[in-house]
This record gives sequence, structure tokens and C-alpha cells, in this order.
Amino acid sequence: MDAKQPGAQTPDTARMSDPDAAAPAPDAFFMPQTWDPSRYAANARFVAELGAPVLELLAPVPGERILDVGCGDGPLTQKLADLGCLVVGIDASAAQVEAARRLGLDARVGDAQRLSFDGEFDAVFSNATLHWMRDPDAAIDGAWRALKPGGRFVGECGGENCVAKVRGGLERALARRGIRMEDHNPWYFASASEYSDRLRARGFRVESCEVFPRPTPLPKDIRAWLETFAENFLRPIETAGRSAFLDEVQEDLRAALQGPDGKWTADYTRLRFKAVKP
Repeated sequence: MDAKQPGAQTPDTARMSDPDAAAPAPDAFFMPQTWDPSRYAANARFVAELGAPVLELLAPVPGERILDVGCGDGPLTQKLADLGCLVVGIDASAAQVEAARRLGLDARVGDAQRLSFDGEFDAVFSNATLHWMRDPDAAIDGAWRALKPGGRFVGECGGENCVAKVRGGLERALARRGIRMEDHNPWYFASASEYSDRLRARGFRVESCEVFPRPTPLPKDIRAWLETFAENFLRPIETAGRSAFLDEVQEDLRAALQGPDGKWTADYTRLRFKAVKP
């Protein structure tokens, strides 16, 4: 499902007055991951909590119209609205959108690779979403079309070598079962030069683009992280064998990712960029 065209809004009406009026929508497309708001809040709240630097790069101004691509359950969308921005959030997960609507936000089910907005926004913002786009050029093209001339596209997502150790553990466990990891890989982790080239090819002026390591302490163990973010790798495994598979991957990764205090750290790298539509 494409995101709908937004209507005129004021700061007060940027939030939906009756978020429960519409029937629950289906997901925008078949997703490699089931996004459960309760599980996400328990295992992945750090995603939004670590979003301050990319918000600072966005430098939102009260009254600006901003499209939040991959808004999830809405914590950063809420921050933008609280700053006086007129925000529309889109997410492919109907469950996450419903959670965002319960905050009073204008959140809509939509596919970031099939945006239908046309010259309506001062900025397009995205945190921890673009590495899920299997067609990155389509997502970049949609951001371009959504922006007014002079508008900016600011985002952060997984970058080159993100969770390389985690992916190694998954690959080894899958290989022992005769399964090729790449046949089930839902992620696109680009280098700074590759993503910059994609942005420039669409016409953006790239002001900054970098990939940097950000080891990320996890609230629970790596198994909980895998259940939250790596569901697609479980699909080729029979249901009865999935728990053992997760245990096996966790044991494989224990020496590399669990500290002496028993806490786990994921080997994240981040791609952060700012680009402007001339």
C-alpha cells in the first residue's frame, strides 16, 4: 500500500484527532520481520534512544512539514511533533502504526519504496529503516519526489559491516543445516561511498555521509535481539527446531559479544547522511 497524500495541517492538527476511527490496516507488504510493538519496546527501545545525533543533523524547525520514513511506534515522530513540526509518519507495519496513532500521531501504513507524496515536505527523515529497503534507489527516489526544492533528506541506518559478527553466527548455524544465508538476508548495509553515489545519481547534493562503528549494549541477550530483528533467517527452519537454532547462534556468539558482566553488545555500524534537493 502506498502512503496517502497528506492534507493541510496546523501544529495542533498534525496529530490525528481520532486515531481509532479507522479499521486496522494490513501491512504495506510481506515483511521479513514481524514488528510486535510490545516486543520492540522491550528489546529495541535503544533504537530511538540513540537517535538524538541524527535528529540534531536534521535540525528541525517549528512549522516545517517533515515525513518520518519508518516511524515505527512513534517515539522520534513524537519528538518532532513536540518541537512544533507538522509530521507525517509512515511505516510498513500496521501494528507499529497503530501504536504510533495511540500517541495521537498522524501515522500511516506505507511502503518507503513506493512513496506517492509529491513536493510536500521540507524534510524527509529516517532512523533505522533504510537498511531494510531491498530497492534502495526506489526509497531515495520517493524521498526526492516527496521533498520541496531545497528540502533535505536526513537519515541513519545500518552501514557497511553492521552486525558482521552476528551475521557470521547466523551464517554458520544456517550452513550446518544446508541453508545459504544470502537467500534469506533482508538487510542492505551500504558503504558511505556507495550510498553517496546513489543519492547523487538521483540529483541530491550530498552534504555529509559517513559510516562509523557504534557498539550497542543490548537490554537483554542476543537471542532476544535475534527474535526481534532476525526473524527472516528462521523461516527456512522447521518451527520445532527454531529454539535450538537460536540457542546455537547465541552460544556461538557468546565469546565475541558477551562481556565479563554477562551483558551483551551488538556490533553495530551506522550510516548517517544529509542530502539536499537543489
